[in-house]
Amino acid sequence: MSQKKTTSTPEAGSHEPRLYRVVADRIQQLIADEGIAGGERLPSERDLSIKLSVSRASLREALIALELGGVIEVRGGSGVYVSEVPDGDIALPEGGPGPFEVLAARRLFEAEIAAIAARVATPHDIDEILRAVLEMEASHANKASNEQADRNFHLAIARATGNSALVGGLDYLWNQRGRLWHKLKEHFQTEELRLETLKDHRRILEAIAARDPAGARKAMRSHLERVTRTFSRG
Repeated sequence: MSQKKTTSTPEAGSHEPRLYRVVADRIQQLIADEGIAGGERLPSERDLSIKLSVSRASLREALIALELGGVIEVRGGSGVYVSEVPDGDIALPEGGPGPFEVLAARRLFEAEIAAIAARVATPHDIDEILRAVLEMEASHANKASNEQADRNFHLAIARATGNSALVGGLDYLWNQRGRLWHKLKEHFQTEELRLETLKDHRRILEAIAARDPAGARKAMRSHLERVTRTFSRG
């Protein structure tokens, strides 16, 4: 059976497609070259990353894109399988930055936002950050409400800087969390990470309330590094 071929066209305003889209094309080429039929299992992520000479993060983004495009199936605890799909061209979903690109940008951006907030936040600002923490803790079992409370927490810290450009920048980064992000989260977020995130948010809040810029910077960076590790490890 021949596979659908996804297309990776350059994004508007750029000259090259996103890396994960390039890797997705290479995975499809490998499927064709090695004659892996529908229903058959692909090599492990570790073996694929070595074979294609790409990072685990880029590979995982590419696999998620191919899953959303219907080319492969990710079966928890079993592996990645080629889908039984009809022939024809399809387009990979979305064209924005991949989830790990967004996380890398957030680590740089939000660590400094947290440090600034620790210097200049008003008591009202700190109350708003606390409110978001309490909302996230209360909505732990409700994914939609928990996601909104998570967003509120990070934006409350940005607003505490008093700099609307920083708020707008963070809002932009948060809005880049598209279908790839949510599928990645669906597959790889753990209950351990969810609980550690609540602890991380408390640490960030405590550092800001204590007027500790270095501590706030470190706490925010550690939080986003933890998320990155969880989503990229095998």
